[in-house]
Amino acid sequence: MSGQVLVARDGAAAHVRFDNPAAHNALTSEMWLALRDAALGFAQDPSIRVVTFRGTGGKAFISGTDISKFADYTTGEQGVDYERGIDECMAAVDAIPCTTIAVVEGWAVGGGINIASACDFRIATPDAKFGSPIGRTIGNCLSAASVARIGAAVGVQFAKRMVLLGEMLTAEQLLASGFLLKVVEREALDDELYALVARAAENAPLTTRTTKATIRAMTFGALPEIEELIAEVYGSADFRRGVSDFLVKTKRVPDWEGR
Repeated sequence: MSGQVLVARDGAAAHVRFDNPAAHNALTSEMWLALRDAALGFAQDPSIRVVTFRGTGGKAFISGTDISKFADYTTGEQGVDYERGIDECMAAVDAIPCTTIAVVEGWAVGGGINIASACDFRIATPDAKFGSPIGRTIGNCLSAASVARIGAAVGVQFAKRMVLLGEMLTAEQLLASGFLLKVVEREALDDELYALVARAAENAPLTTRTTKATIRAMTFGALPEIEELIAEVYGSADFRRGVSDFLVKTKRVPDWEGR
């Protein structure tokens, strides 16, 4: 699976594009690292006042993560290492000190809902769908930081519906919850984004930075230690079965055994 993270600059705004349309913008390991490096760069550039994130092609923001490497996992510690790596990349996005905006067209699944949740604002097309149905697909789990991030953004009950029931939530549902700032028809999306970027760029940067740092500390200040639980999940027979079924595209919920 190929793919890249493209970064463009327009005045005080930086625009990140997830470019892997053949796989509906699923993130490869290299794309995750490119996202981390871009985010670290934004944090060091005070001339950037706004960062936007968007997928290529109009069908998906991000459809998930390339899980092919999971087929080689034999121990739970490999899963712990994987979640640590995702946490490192996501922490860089969380720490961007300026306003961040996700533009969601189509699917925002798995890593897509995580990255969208890390942004300050989200606008979406009416057909956008959001979720993390890992309990119906590969049977892995999220880190404590990912659960905190998504739960804080969408609300705990919606987060439970995404993970415990495997529901894909609609733009209409998440507009009503406050997760989405606006739902915009495709033909008006660029104009709406331009206006939002312009308004955010006018804000006092120290106000934005301090407010974001405060909210970040409130969200992640007391995370539980769950690495033993993560290792149990990634080391399980259920996980190996889920990955195997997913990679051969059986399109059915595995017969989980809880071990």
